[in-house]
Amino acid sequence: MGIDRRTFLTTSAAAALSATIPGPAGAQNASPGATMRQRAVALLDKLDGQQRDSALFPFSGSNRKAWNFMLGSRRAPGLALEQMTAVQKDLALDLLASGTSRLGLEKAMNIMLQQDILRDEWGKGSRDRNRERFCIQIYGTPVSSGAWSWRWEGHHLSLTFTLRNDEVVSTTPSSFSSEPNSVPSGPHRGLVVLKEEEVLGRRLFGDLARASRRKALVWANSPGNIRSNRGAEQQVAAEAAGVPLGDLTQQQADMAVRLIEVYTTEVLPAPLAGIQAARLKEQDMAAVRFAWGGEDLDGSIYYRLTGSALLIEFASLFNQPLHLHAVFHDTARNFGADLV
Repeated sequence: MGIDRRTFLTTSAAAALSATIPGPAGAQNASPGATMRQRAVALLDKLDGQQRDSALFPFSGSNRKAWNFMLGSRRAPGLALEQMTAVQKDLALDLLASGTSRLGLEKAMNIMLQQDILRDEWGKGSRDRNRERFCIQIYGTPVSSGAWSWRWEGHHLSLTFTLRNDEVVSTTPSSFSSEPNSVPSGPHRGLVVLKEEEVLGRRLFGDLARASRRKALVWANSPGNIRSNRGAEQQVAAEAAGVPLGDLTQQQADMAVRLIEVYTTEVLPAPLAGIQAARLKEQDMAAVRFAWGGEDLDGSIYYRLTGSALLIEFASLFNQPLHLHAVFHDTARNFGADLV
């Protein structure tokens, strides 16, 4: 099911999940990096001076690597949708769409919608929490020759893209997280945001033979949250924990590869997904490790997939089985790695 991103911010969820509207004319013929640049420039051209000051950051500044998806009701740095005009919002969503597949865009916008659900039906956070409290951050100047980056960020959603000479050199760190992941009541009852991340993880661990399960079970209890938050990803990735995929049956290894695809390629537009898939093939997939944190009485679980340039973490929070945190790092290329 596609998304009409131009009506999403002003209509009900049912109307928002309708036919996809294409982006600006000519974008289909440009490279992913050129499309991002064009859409970033189009947005900046429509901002006033104060808005530009909010949206723009130095490429060499510390904020560029200060990603954060655990914001609650707070605004991220940058310019929020709620601070934009209707035309500006449309251009900002065009930029978001340049970095996501149809499924990735739907997932992102459902996470945005969840902010209204948390406010109206769960009474969680401040009363001014809303689906427009998501910010655009642009680092450096969007140019065809040189480096710059942009981030879309708010509670439970942080997507970072780094470019050089119109090439997208990094699409991570990336977090699509969710609460309530499966909406149990209200007008959005039945909405499921992260559809495979938990199901596949549970299925993979449950299918392991006893010997493989002992290797995978690294923590007797779930840690209750992911550990590779800002600045900690390299340390976490260096921990050789879990069972290698090469020790699994073919069916189990295929299940693990499918789980990796959910995080790494499925949410990206086709050209970027192809590039990311090629990068995954550069590493020894048989050496990728699957680690599990035991299921607690409250139903919370934790798992991790690590490889030479791969770190995926998933956790359901203690006593909050519908509250899921998930993150993907391409540890060799996060933030463009070698650019600054």
